[in-house]
Amino acid sequence: MGIKKLAAKVADYQERLERGQASKIKPAHVSEVLQKLRKKEAELQADLSDTKKHDKRDRLTRKISIAQEHISRAEWLLEQLD
Repeated sequence: MGIKKLAAKVADYQERLERGQASKIKPAHVSEVLQKLRKKEAELQADLSDTKKHDKRDRLTRKISIAQEHISRAEWLLEQLD
C-alpha cells in the first residue's frame, strides 16, 4: 500500500471518527508500534550481517524493506495525528 492509499484510509478514518463510528487513534499507540517496528528492523539487520546463505540473505533483505516501509507509514501517520 502506497502513501496515497494510506492517505485515503486516514481520510476515511477521519470521516468515520466525525460520525462517531470509529474510536480515536492515540499517538502513543502509534509510537509503541513504531518502537516495535524499529526493534524488529534492528534484529533483522543483525541476522542479515550474521547470515552467509544467499537465499536467507535475500529473504531477510525483503523483510527489512517491508519493515522500513511500515516504519515510514507509521511516522507519516504520527505526523498526521499531531
